[in-house]
Amino acid sequence: MIQATRVLFYVQHLQGVGHLYRAARIVRAMTAAGLAVDLVSGGRPVPGLNAGGATLHQLAPVQCPDGDFANLRDGRGDPVDEAFKERRREALLALFRESAPDAVIIEAFPFGRRQMGFELLAFLEATASRDPKPLIVCSVRDILQGSKKPERNRETVDRVNGFFDFVLVHGDPAFAALDETFPAAGKFAAKVHYTGLVADPAPAGESANDGNQGDQAGGEVLVSAGGGATDSGALLRAALAARPLSNLKDRPWRLLAGPNLAGDERARLVAAAPQGVTVEANRDDFPSLLSRCAVSVSQAGYNTVAELLRAGCRAVVVPYSAGGETEQSFRAQRLNERGLAHVVEETALGPETLAAAVDAAAGGPAPEPGGIDLDGAENSARLVMSWLDR
Repeated sequence: MIQATRVLFYVQHLQGVGHLYRAARIVRAMTAAGLAVDLVSGGRPVPGLNAGGATLHQLAPVQCPDGDFANLRDGRGDPVDEAFKERRREALLALFRESAPDAVIIEAFPFGRRQMGFELLAFLEATASRDPKPLIVCSVRDILQGSKKPERNRETVDRVNGFFDFVLVHGDPAFAALDETFPAAGKFAAKVHYTGLVADPAPAGESANDGNQGDQAGGEVLVSAGGGATDSGALLRAALAARPLSNLKDRPWRLLAGPNLAGDERARLVAAAPQGVTVEANRDDFPSLLSRCAVSVSQAGYNTVAELLRAGCRAVVVPYSAGGETEQSFRAQRLNERGLAHVVEETALGPETLAAAVDAAAGGPAPEPGGIDLDGAENSARLVMSWLDR
């Protein structure tokens, strides 16, 4: 019996689940294309994760629940020590030996996840020295958080050129090119391949711009908190207070709380919600809800924006910018420049500003995201298969 070509895909989520969900979407496309995939996750387990036909391997989890990315904690919230790191490193190397993959894909590193170098550098050394050497690929989003330390950028370039055969950039250069937020990308330009944004397919029976149809039919205002990497409580509270000020106050409003929203805060939101407002957890049918909503209100994380573009719905985005974060603001600006979303800066967020933005989005023309490639998962699978066939 001929064995399927095997891929080992490593992903580490530290706070929210966005990195893991994007990896799972890519993995589903790979298994659908006939690849055998071992998905190695190093973050907190996510019940019900849809990894398609992939085999999910859960490492002892590490996390940064309070956003302190310099200090890793284990699944119980205790600081990670050297003995823990050694066990993780050995477990990852054992998985590599057991899998014997034809290709290894590492999400984010070396552009991000630097704190995981304690295991990834040894993993890359083992991968590069195996005979036959597997294909080594980096999987990275299109817009990166800027670094003010030039030596880090030089180190990233050295690691890309020293270990990786290719870099899958999950974006469309017509929307955002890698070198706009990582200027040194030209030093490994020959390795870079754009895949398009990784978005779920349009829900069955629905198509882009159904949000416009939903608006005409009295669709709801959908407020979503994303994967939970950032504090979404302020956005949800502002939305609750904005409803009576909005021209859409008679529409249903649905507030989707992220996985990291504290239980007591969620309970307060539920208690404060008047008739016509639903507060609930994130839903698996989020893409379908987007395609039918009158207006979407959200932050500007990668996965949420990819789904906004797929749905073609009217949108308001409130980019997360605390602690010097720039990634979401950059993405929100691009959306605004193309007429794809109205932007409320986090520092200006309040009931009045949010209500005004919702009204502006609802009263404006339907966005036209055509021309932005959203098939990043399928394109990633095709690229990897083409490289393995050489």
